[in-house]
Amino acid sequence: MEIQCLGLAEAIGLTPQVKRVQVTKPWRWLPPGLITDPLGTLGPKGDRLTPPWPDLWIASGRQTVPLSRDMRKISGGRCFTVQVQNPAIDPARVDLVITPDHDLLNAPNVLSTRGALGRITPERLAEASAAFSARYAALPRPRIAVLIGGDNKVFRMTAAIMTRLTEQLARLSREHGYGLMITPSRRTGARNEAILRRGLAGLPADIWDGSGENPYFGILALADSIVATGDSVNMVSEAASTGKPVHIVELQGGSAKFSRFHGSLQAAGITRPFTGALENWSYAPLAETQRVAGEIRRRLIDRQARALDK
Repeated sequence: MEIQCLGLAEAIGLTPQVKRVQVTKPWRWLPPGLITDPLGTLGPKGDRLTPPWPDLWIASGRQTVPLSRDMRKISGGRCFTVQVQNPAIDPARVDLVITPDHDLLNAPNVLSTRGALGRITPERLAEASAAFSARYAALPRPRIAVLIGGDNKVFRMTAAIMTRLTEQLARLSREHGYGLMITPSRRTGARNEAILRRGLAGLPADIWDGSGENPYFGILALADSIVATGDSVNMVSEAASTGKPVHIVELQGGSAKFSRFHGSLQAAGITRPFTGALENWSYAPLAETQRVAGEIRRRLIDRQARALDK
């Protein structure tokens, strides 16, 4: 969630002041309509929110919804409020809602996006390519970026799936000479990561162990093709922002929302299922963050012009 907010702020051209809030019990369990003093629900483990209030407020996550809903009033009309992801309240309670197409949310102040917002830009990829080229210099070309997620509310990364994926990657490396740049996540789990490391031992594979600087952007920048598990809208959306072929690994489970998301990308020619072989195709890279940022800039300029006319 924070990545989406940061990516949007950066695309607008701003350096944001990041606040991470913690809502105390029992307020964190209640629907926003029952919370009448959102500032009073914030706990000591999170950041405090105090004046001066910002001109632009970008928030995401269930616990921020009551704050976003009331921030225009709290700030005396100063804040232009943007909520990223479906707030599950009347969208009119904030100035603008940014939500993916697969949420099926329609309202005059809702901007729908194909996938999630992110931080991928050509400039960031160029910087990451330079920063991490030495780390991956020994790997043969072509190179595959392998982005591995894991268990979440609707998907499971089983040992059988990880074993199959590892065998497919090993075959690509052994028989076709691919270099593997791999980044697991915290959700991958120790058992699955052990399967991966054991199955790729002795092959040209760099598996990030979580230490040092995160090579995520570098992996995307230096890859010729991308293989990504389908459990993360963010991860797949950022991969699709590179313009490189994105092959999706299916995990156990799923949901209607994820099916709509993956179906949309496949229909647009952006992603294809990973079958163990790599294909090559082209598409216009996703640039939804930049599109949304442009719309927010336009609305802020219009808002400022109206204020000057009064």
